[in-house]
Amino acid sequence: VQLQASGGGLVQAGDSLKLSCVASGRSTFSSYAMGWFHQAPGNERTYVAATRMGSGITYHADSVKGRFTISRDNAKNTVYLQMNNLKPEDTGVYYCAIGPGSGDFPPPRFDYWGQGTQVTVSS
Repeated sequence: VQLQASGGGLVQAGDSLKLSCVASGRSTFSSYAMGWFHQAPGNERTYVAATRMGSGITYHADSVKGRFTISRDNAKNTVYLQMNNLKPEDTGVYYCAIGPGSGDFPPPRFDYWGQGTQVTVSS
């Protein structure tokens, strides 16, 4: 399984970005969950959002509720993260990951990780 994240960039506070993560290596990922994580400089990686590829149920961390939205396109094996009203504290590397699509939600563990995409928000 491979994950390719893209869509990061340098923006100003209040701007929007849409991240994409394409999964490959399986004919379908509908039985999995996919998530987004944020790692700010010098900090640990934190959970941002997750979705089950089959049902489409979603989870968003409190810090991003109302600003970020996770969505998926099973036909493209792709998960998105729409990021609105970006803040300087959203700066960091965003990673996508794949985990089990059953059991606890949001998944407590993820098995495959992408390389990350850099988001920088200037004030």
